Amino acid sequence: MKHSNTPLPPNPQPPGFRVSADRPLALLGACPVYQPTPLTGAPDLARALGLAGLWVKDETARMQLGSFKALGGAFAVVQMILDRAGVSDPRAPEAVAVASDLTFVTASAGNHGLSVAAGAKIFGANAAILLPAAAPEAFATRIRGKGAEVIRVDGSYEDSVAEAIRLAEAGGWLHLADGSWPGYTAPPALVLEGYMVLAEECRQSFASLGTWPSHVVVQAGVGGLAAALAAHIRATWPRQPEIVVVEPDAAPCLMQSLKAGKLTPAEGPVSIMGRLDCKEASMLAFESLRDTADTFVTISDAQATEAVRALAQAGIATTPSGAAGMAALRLLDLPADATCLIVASEGPEDA
Repeated sequence: MKHSNTPLPPNPQPPGFRVSADRPLALLGACPVYQPTPLTGAPDLARALGLAGLWVKDETARMQLGSFKALGGAFAVVQMILDRAGVSDPRAPEAVAVASDLTFVTASAGNHGLSVAAGAKIFGANAAILLPAAAPEAFATRIRGKGAEVIRVDGSYEDSVAEAIRLAEAGGWLHLADGSWPGYTAPPALVLEGYMVLAEECRQSFASLGTWPSHVVVQAGVGGLAAALAAHIRATWPRQPEIVVVEPDAAPCLMQSLKAGKLTPAEGPVSIMGRLDCKEASMLAFESLRDTADTFVTISDAQATEAVRALAQAGIATTPSGAAGMAALRLLDLPADATCLIVASEGPEDA
C-alpha cells in the first residue's frame, strides 16, 4: 500500500463543475428507469474487517446499465442538446431537431461509452464509441445494442482518446470525454455534474439514517466518481469524513500527479481493473481532489480479485474495478470505531 496524506486547505477552492444535483435530478425525474440505488449495510463484512460499520452504495444495476456512469454520459448528452437548442425540455421541437443532427463521440473502457450511447438513443442523436483493445467484447455488444457505432482501437485507452479527438475534428462530431485537460473542460464538467445524483442519494440516505460514515473510500480511474463524491461531501455533509481515493498500482495517475504537483501520466502494465486502468488523470478531477481528498492509496490486481469474492459473499456481484474500495479497506489502518462507505461502482461486464 502506498499513501500520500494531504491535509485540507482552510478554504478549498470551488471545483470547475457544479456540485448541485438539481439539474440532473430534474431530468431523471421523468425517466421511468431511474430510482435511487441501494445503500446497503454490510455488518458481516464490517465485523470481518474489524470495523464498527460498513455501507455499500450498490451501483451494479443503475438504470439498467449497471454502473454509476449511467448518470454522467447520458446527462451530458441531453444537457449539451438543450444548451444548443436554447430550451429546457428535451421533448421540445427545437431540441429534437438539434439532436437529430448531432453525433457524439467518445473513448471508453466500457461504461462511459454505454451511457453516452444510451443517452444518444433516448434523445434522438447519434453516437460513435471508441473501445481500446483491452475493453471486453461484452461492452461492444451492449453498446451496439443501444444503436451506437463501435470503433475498436488497436491500442490503449489513451490511444482511443486521441483517436476520438481526431474523429471529432474531422467529422464535426461532438467529443464527450469523461476526462478533462487544458482547453477541454465543459463536456466532462457535465459528466461530473451527472455523478452528483449518486452523491446526493448518499447524502439523503445518511440524513434519513441519522448517522454519517467516518471514512469514505472511493475508487478512481481518471477520477470522476471520486471527485464528484468528494466535492459534494465537502459542500453538503454536516459531518466530514476522511476521504480515501483508491487506484490500481498499475495506474496511479492521481497519486503521481499529486506528488509532482501537476498532471503527470502514470506508467504500468495492463490491470484487470479495466475501468480504473487509466494512465492519465482528468484535470478537473485532479484539481478538485487535491483539495478535497485526504489520502490516496493503491491496490494490486490480486487484492481487487479477493475483494470481488468478499462482496459476492455479501450478495453484491461486481468486478475488480467495482470492488476496489473494498480491497482498500483491507489495507487501511482504521480504528475499531470506524464506519465506512464504499461504492460497488459496476456490475459484471456481461450483465
